[in-house]
Amino acid sequence: MRILMTGGTGFIGTHLVAELLSAKHELTVLVRDYARGRLLLGSTPELVRSLDEIEHDRHFDAVINLAGAGIADKRWTRARKRLLLNSRLQTTTALVQLFQRLQQPPAVFLSASAVGFYGAHGPEPLTETSPVHDEFSHQLCRRWEEEARKAEVLHIRVCVLRLGVVLGSGGGMLGKLLPMFRLGLGGRIGDGEQMLSWIHRADVIAAIQFLLAKDTESGVFNLTAPAAVTNREFTRELAAVVKRPAFLPLPAPVVQLMFGEMGDRLLLHGQNVIPARLQAAGFEFRYPDLRPALSACLCDSGSN
Repeated sequence: MRILMTGGTGFIGTHLVAELLSAKHELTVLVRDYARGRLLLGSTPELVRSLDEIEHDRHFDAVINLAGAGIADKRWTRARKRLLLNSRLQTTTALVQLFQRLQQPPAVFLSASAVGFYGAHGPEPLTETSPVHDEFSHQLCRRWEEEARKAEVLHIRVCVLRLGVVLGSGGGMLGKLLPMFRLGLGGRIGDGEQMLSWIHRADVIAAIQFLLAKDTESGVFNLTAPAAVTNREFTRELAAVVKRPAFLPLPAPVVQLMFGEMGDRLLLHGQNVIPARLQAAGFEFRYPDLRPALSACLCDSGSN
């Protein structure tokens, strides 16, 4: 399969590229920095710095869109919100414009989104059709998804991937938490009752490959493990895996002072998101439960 990909040098993308290459797919990856892309991805995939480099007679069987600035990396200033939106919309819009000028559009377009689409919720389970809480994260994801689904008018099969918090070695949320927890400085955030919808990176990659091949499936898919946990439960499990105590909570007022709106909405609130459509389609999770997923992440980080 000939695949065009964005976000290939990111936390998910680098591992997805390796998996797709090992499966003998032909990859073209959009990168901003050619030298960094070559360093991270090796010599095999074709790298392009602009979609304008792609001629109209090129053919891709599939396109995977993972591009977007990290939503939890910095405080949500007005400028940061603009960057978060533009980094998603500009790339997605450019991809749809590419599809319009190609002689033969791709058969399938997989485009990332996030469980932030649902906004803040309590412990009630949320499926792909559940109601939303209208706030910044919802507005961001809604516009991102709307842009991706414009490809449907070209008779392209579109799958929108609403990602939960992705767990894996070498970065992401665990990359920030592990140093503190290994020193025994971890603890719950706020009251610890907010829900965390998580997924192991290996299951993200497997789900993407599953949806690439499952040509009867389209629309929105929650990419989360079947069992969300509270922040309190996550803290307890991570402390158990690293074999350290976790008795230093981070009070809500401190979170709000340190991180502003971003900390309040992402760290003190959450969602209990269920991968209803993915499971109905027959996908089987390698890591449906948290502790084995965390243990696998720590094993991977120890071997890196």
